[in-house]
Amino acid sequence: MTELKIYLDKDIDKELIKSKKIAVIGFGSQGYGQSMNLKDSGCDVVLGLRQGGASDKKAKNYGFKTMTIEDAVKWADIIQVLIPDEVQQEVYEKQIKPYMHSGQYLMFAHGFNIHFKKIVPAEDINVIMVAPKGPGHTVRSQYTEGKGVPCLVAVYQNPSADGKEVALSYASAIGAGRAGIIETTFREETETDLFGEQTVICGGVSALMKAGFEVLTEAGYSPYMAYFEVLHEMKLIIDLVNQGGLADMRYSISNTAEYGDMTRGPKVIGEASKNAMREILKDIQSGKFADEFTKEMQTGHKYFDKLREENRNHPIEKVGEEIRSSFVWGRKENIINREKN
Repeated sequence: MTELKIYLDKDIDKELIKSKKIAVIGFGSQGYGQSMNLKDSGCDVVLGLRQGGASDKKAKNYGFKTMTIEDAVKWADIIQVLIPDEVQQEVYEKQIKPYMHSGQYLMFAHGFNIHFKKIVPAEDINVIMVAPKGPGHTVRSQYTEGKGVPCLVAVYQNPSADGKEVALSYASAIGAGRAGIIETTFREETETDLFGEQTVICGGVSALMKAGFEVLTEAGYSPYMAYFEVLHEMKLIIDLVNQGGLADMRYSISNTAEYGDMTRGPKVIGEASKNAMREILKDIQSGKFADEFTKEMQTGHKYFDKLREENRNHPIEKVGEEIRSSFVWGRKENIINREKN
């Protein structure tokens, strides 16, 4: 096992990023969170957006200067690409690549397009990554509370020989130096991120919760009770795990729950599940998933839309909407406001 090195603000030249002109491309979740934090940290930042569009109007409402993507690229030292993975290749080829010049820094928050060579920058361009390990809205909310979201940094091409230092300084400016920054590679970040999303934190967890809900309701139990047991309580448990690992979770739950956890859990997630995970990992490593996803999005994303609709209409979602609209406990101002951010 490699030695863990955590970079904090005290280890970083926080002024370095302030000497660079930063163009953030996109004002979605990450674009919003990162650009807001950069601005509050005293950085010189503009938004590269479609002029007159919804994102352009939102950004201007927050006091940002906006430009076309082409003009932002010409102006900037650093171009942070924060638009969806599936459109990055086309935007890069048409609106970024033709306007870049030697020595600029092309930055990403996920290594997908670089690692799978959907985007291949010129050799005289620095290619780096700053990847917060949380949604952009959380990057912002933690920053405003004086905290930060942990972050990964990586260097893919480094002709200026200071890519790591620039990435660390940028990460510090968005608040990550308050929490911790880890160095990785584009390959490792991309493949582990896709694997985690597909098999555990998104795909695995959502499929597990839906399956548990279906088993309980098929057995005649109230859908409201099923919802509370397999979905609502998930956050309470994960908060304990996040704080102190599985040990803290098991310390907090009852002996009955802990015994059931350790004796029954492996029957649900056993060798068959691990074999399925291994196959998914192979598809990620080979580029098969990347090609499948790219083709789906480039050919009208009909299957993707069908899956979205099916999941929106799952009974666990309908029951959840009813419960949450009537439930008082835990209410607070939402981190996400779709009209504003």
